[in-house]
Amino acid sequence: MGYPKQQEMLKRRAGIVVAILVIFFAVLVIRLFKLQIIDYSKYQSEVIRQMTSETTVRANRGKIYDRNMNLLATNTTVWRVFIDPSKIENYETKVLISENLSEILGMDYSTVLEKTNKSNKLRDVTIKKNVDKETADRVRNFVSENDLSSVVYLAIGSDRYYCYGNLASHVLGFTNADGNGQYGLELVYNDYLTGIDGKLLTARDALGNDMPYKYESYVDASNGANMVSTLDMRIQYELQNQLKAAYENANAQNRVTGIVMDVKTGAVLGMGTYPDFDCNDPKKLNDEQQQKLDESGYTDGSEEYNNLYTSLLYEMWNNKAVNDLYEPGSTFKVITASVALEEKAVKLTDEFYCPGFYKVEGYSQPIKCHKRTGHGLVTFAVGLQQSCNPTLMMTAERIGRETFYKYFEAFGYRAKTGIDLPGESLGITHELDGFHQVELAVYSFGQTFKVTPIQQITAICTIANGGYLVKPHLMQEFVDDDGNRLLSYDDSERRQIISTETCKTLTQVLADGVAGNGGAKNAYVKGYSVAAKTGTSEKRDKADKYGEFSLRVGSCVAYAPADDPVIAVIIVVDEPAIESVYGSVVAAPYVSKLLANVLPYLGIEPQYTEAELASMEILVGDHIGKLAADAKAELNKKGLSCEIIGDGDTVTAQIPASGSLLSGETGKVLLYTGGATPKNNITVPDLIGRTVAAANKLAVNAGLNVSVSGAQNYESGSGAVVITQSPEAGAVVSEGEVITIDVRHMDGTD
Repeated sequence: MGYPKQQEMLKRRAGIVVAILVIFFAVLVIRLFKLQIIDYSKYQSEVIRQMTSETTVRANRGKIYDRNMNLLATNTTVWRVFIDPSKIENYETKVLISENLSEILGMDYSTVLEKTNKSNKLRDVTIKKNVDKETADRVRNFVSENDLSSVVYLAIGSDRYYCYGNLASHVLGFTNADGNGQYGLELVYNDYLTGIDGKLLTARDALGNDMPYKYESYVDASNGANMVSTLDMRIQYELQNQLKAAYENANAQNRVTGIVMDVKTGAVLGMGTYPDFDCNDPKKLNDEQQQKLDESGYTDGSEEYNNLYTSLLYEMWNNKAVNDLYEPGSTFKVITASVALEEKAVKLTDEFYCPGFYKVEGYSQPIKCHKRTGHGLVTFAVGLQQSCNPTLMMTAERIGRETFYKYFEAFGYRAKTGIDLPGESLGITHELDGFHQVELAVYSFGQTFKVTPIQQITAICTIANGGYLVKPHLMQEFVDDDGNRLLSYDDSERRQIISTETCKTLTQVLADGVAGNGGAKNAYVKGYSVAAKTGTSEKRDKADKYGEFSLRVGSCVAYAPADDPVIAVIIVVDEPAIESVYGSVVAAPYVSKLLANVLPYLGIEPQYTEAELASMEILVGDHIGKLAADAKAELNKKGLSCEIIGDGDTVTAQIPASGSLLSGETGKVLLYTGGATPKNNITVPDLIGRTVAAANKLAVNAGLNVSVSGAQNYESGSGAVVITQSPEAGAVVSEGEVITIDVRHMDGTD
């Protein structure tokens, strides 16, 4: 009877065991299915990660060129020093590595030691990036001498290098430690300039050793695109020279800035702010900013010191041409005049009377002209050339409030230009419903609203190119390493604001003012017709306790050649701290010098008038070694007088030296022969503050020659005087030496 029950129990137990086995195998199958099918990719990656070592192959950042393919920014070879902590077997090795690498790399010992103690799961721990070749070689020697090639590694890479340091620093910008654009064009076009890094995969066994067979996978790096900018290195260099001179001579307290632009396309050929900085070391303050920090009285390393350093650093990086606002002053009168002529509100011959002020309805006080005694009765053309405020205010009344505002917007003053640089500021202007008769009056001569220099030069280009508003830009094209074009700028985006006829009429008025006795005559360039306008604006947000505006901004805009304009220039001098703060004095002379150098470089030949030819200085040749009689005849043929000193036949010395420039009227060359030699026996007289005629007479009477630089149209008015001379007064020189005088019109207006 019991046997069937036992048999039933055994069957039940066997069934349970079978069920358990079935469940177990089912779970096992499901698990294997998940591991081998569903999560295959995940675990394959994990196995590969544990068995392989991955090294990044750095892509080169795209280069930056000027428009003539002169290299501005490139890459230099650097090394990354890194270690594999899992291979460091004992503490003594950690100390050895930390002591030596900290010394070689100039790092703190404890910092390196901490990196050697990283988890042994980390096989690539960076010690230092961007190591130069000399330092990398020292690391290599240390590794070799101590048999640490499986622990300490060097990976080759690249670092950003700016070929000319501070050239166009505010435009090019710089990159950060990771190689990404931090400022300027480097930031704006970072996505184009940045390449795609490659990878090198090598296999290891479970213990991290190299596999007995070769396994290597290489993914090539893709370099960034190369940028061809609109900058012209030669023009940029000349612009920066003139900005530096303007800054120093005007003792500018708030920096200077300038822009050179192609009037037809809006391409920026040069842009600078001075003082500038070194793109290769952008966190080092320039001398001016460092002086402010040193004079702060803060302790080095204190919170106050660090905060001031950061503030000064950002101030140094600030691109004044694009980021800062200013009141354009009388340079805006060009725009007012263009609207008036376009709307036929005035004719050039219309007459206006200026008593030195003008009373505007709605304002309790008369609004003054810069010439307090007044210009008297003037035509519109002369009023513009002499920068007469009442003439422009009365003209604006004829234009009308709404029409003036419509053109004000059309010229781009109510919007950003869209230039491809970071941080462009939007001007501060009135809304139409707050733009009344008083605003109309003061806007007419460029006060009570603020714009950026890039806005102002863009508007001036509209007049220069025949009435079309262009978009300023710095990117010309992107090319690959083989020179294939990837992207180019489309400069077709422009619209006509005023007629070409109006532009030509206004340009001639401005050019006549420069060549004649207008306020911008310091912008004159011999051999070229230049249209220019100067401006001097008050810093209305920096009045003193008496309500007086002692701080000014002097500026000058110009374009040339006037008969077929090619380039436009603006120079803005912020807070000049000299006796005369007019734009005609602190900005126009440097515009003149820039154009005098740039126009011939652009292949534009000078066209001299008869008067200019008559006043041309003569280049002195090299006559040493020639027969004295032949040298004298050659000099006389050029129009220079000559005196032979000594009883020899051959010239052994000459004063002045070859390459000197002399006046054809008074220039004299001394030729020494035999045993005669020049003697330092003439004391240089003080010529500063004198007219050119008076300075020349004084120098010639002392037995010296004179060469004139600066204003070349000094016969057009009595205000041209000598502002500097070289050699200085009191120096003792040889008879016949050249005294170079810098001449400037000091009777200029704004």
